[in-house]
Amino acid sequence: MDTFIFAINAVLPIILLIILGYILKKTGFISESFLDVGNKLVFRVALPALLFYNIYSVSGLEDINWSVMLYAVIGILILLLIGILFAKIFIKKQTQKGVLIQTTLRANFAIIGIPLAESIGGSMAVANVALISLVAIPMMSGLSVIVLALAVHDKSLGNPFKMAFLKVIKNPLIIGVGVGLLALWIRTFIPIDSVTNELAFSFSRDLKFLYTPIKWLGQITSPLALIVLGATFKFEVINGLKKEIMLGTLLRSFLVPLVTLGLAIFLSRKTTLFAFDNNVYPALISLFASPTAITNAVMAKEMKSDENLAVQLVVWTTIASIITIFAVVVIFRTLGLI
Repeated sequence: MDTFIFAINAVLPIILLIILGYILKKTGFISESFLDVGNKLVFRVALPALLFYNIYSVSGLEDINWSVMLYAVIGILILLLIGILFAKIFIKKQTQKGVLIQTTLRANFAIIGIPLAESIGGSMAVANVALISLVAIPMMSGLSVIVLALAVHDKSLGNPFKMAFLKVIKNPLIIGVGVGLLALWIRTFIPIDSVTNELAFSFSRDLKFLYTPIKWLGQITSPLALIVLGATFKFEVINGLKKEIMLGTLLRSFLVPLVTLGLAIFLSRKTTLFAFDNNVYPALISLFASPTAITNAVMAKEMKSDENLAVQLVVWTTIASIITIFAVVVIFRTLGLI
């Protein structure tokens, strides 16, 4: 019973905020213009601030778990191969192949992953999420651009590798993580005060007027992002896309966590390189059990792929992930991994 209560406490707050966003939009309390501004505020300001704060909160570079970052890279490459395989076998339209692959490999890591990891594992788990984001976000974003461009064979889109590179370096989330790591690196050169046995200079202590608003911005991220996510939902199934929607949902919400999280447990028990602890698994769950990214639809439209399919997969993988995340949390809790 304690395990189920733990899972409910981890998952239900996220669900309730998404439902709240949906209700506020349906009742007219939230407008389309608010959604546009809310999305920009979350992705360009609040999330980068949160990621910086979480990275800066790590004691030092020596405390960074590099193995979890390595496994994130391996896991995403596995998802890319799975997506390509299923798209090649089951999808006929070129405009839909890239969408299915993107759905498989790209998670709603920032919006759902961060609050999920915090609910399961606390601040240390969120710090691991921030570290994973350094490799996961550029990989997922860059690979999505490449597969969408290559799938449609449209030369007017330009060089897909150049587009992927530009998207990565301009990504505000990557900038937030990068600045956080830079701050950690600079901290290694700051001497220790012989009297207080503390750093001679600390951003959080000596520049508190800057540190505090960054912390506050980070605190609004999860509730605002989840409300905006719920407000964007439109529940409908397009008859001509039923097979593709079902396939994408099954891949992202069930096969992806089964393969990647199952492999993580196996490697953790069989190798010393991937000896994950209870602070790491919540971060991996947030990456591999989260639904597909909400920005997939926008990217699909930009890359002349099937926008309708991408929109529906965001909705239906989010719904299905509720079941998946709950089941995963129960299983990991039962095994003593979280």
